[in-house]
Amino acid sequence: MKKDTKNIKDVVKKGYAKIAVNEVSCCSGGSCCPGIAQAKDISKIVGYTDKEMNVVPDGANLGLGCGNPVAIVSLKEGEVVLDLGSGAGFDAFLASPKVGKTGRIIGVDMTSEMIKKARTNAKKGNYTNVEFRLGEIEKLPVENNSIDVIISNCVINLSPDKESVFSEAFRVLRPGGRLMVSDLVLVKELPAIIKDSVEAYVGCLAGAIMKDEYLEYIKEAGFKNVDVVSETNYPIEAMANDITAQIVKSNPGIKQKDLQGVESSVVSIKVSALKPK
Repeated sequence: MKKDTKNIKDVVKKGYAKIAVNEVSCCSGGSCCPGIAQAKDISKIVGYTDKEMNVVPDGANLGLGCGNPVAIVSLKEGEVVLDLGSGAGFDAFLASPKVGKTGRIIGVDMTSEMIKKARTNAKKGNYTNVEFRLGEIEKLPVENNSIDVIISNCVINLSPDKESVFSEAFRVLRPGGRLMVSDLVLVKELPAIIKDSVEAYVGCLAGAIMKDEYLEYIKEAGFKNVDVVSETNYPIEAMANDITAQIVKSNPGIKQKDLQGVESSVVSIKVSALKPK
């Protein structure tokens, strides 16, 4: 997959630019995707509370997550938090009050339209301890050993170079720093007809890899205490924010047994890990 890295990034970047501008909720921004009105429904499915969804500025929650990393990360006053693939700022804004005025939140996203939207939302919500930087999660615009906690929500699966993502995460974390990510992974290979139909779209599901491989990348980067905190099924009905689901449903060549194959193949996991002191 690495040979298509540039093409994959271009497709993902264009998709998320469309999401930022049009406020559609979909991994690759297809016209078939639901609007912003469904973002709260999607977020509730993956673990956000009504209070969390209502406290952030309008337009911050685009329904793009597959879990809620902030809910279990146990952030502390004064910590510096890095959000990989921060989008319109939803998780960054939820993390903001947890670290307080002495803490700081840094969001990194490769899509300039998302960065612009997130910065606008930060001004609307008066989040003075939050900043957003344009950059790639495979090459973070962040100093060595400067971060206490890294969070990410359904973003790393989109990267064609997950090894570099976790190596960079390890680099920027301080010794003793914590990693907490929510992501989609596979517990068995997708049916061939579905893999073929979604490959060019680089949706959330199409970018997912096997769970064991995902966890091994984290360990190879140097992390210890790698733990799957939770693992839940991610039925296709819940994939309203993924263009994969739309393609799957509209493809006349895909049969019911193939859909069942998807549902039994993909799971949403929350993973924690530590950088050794």
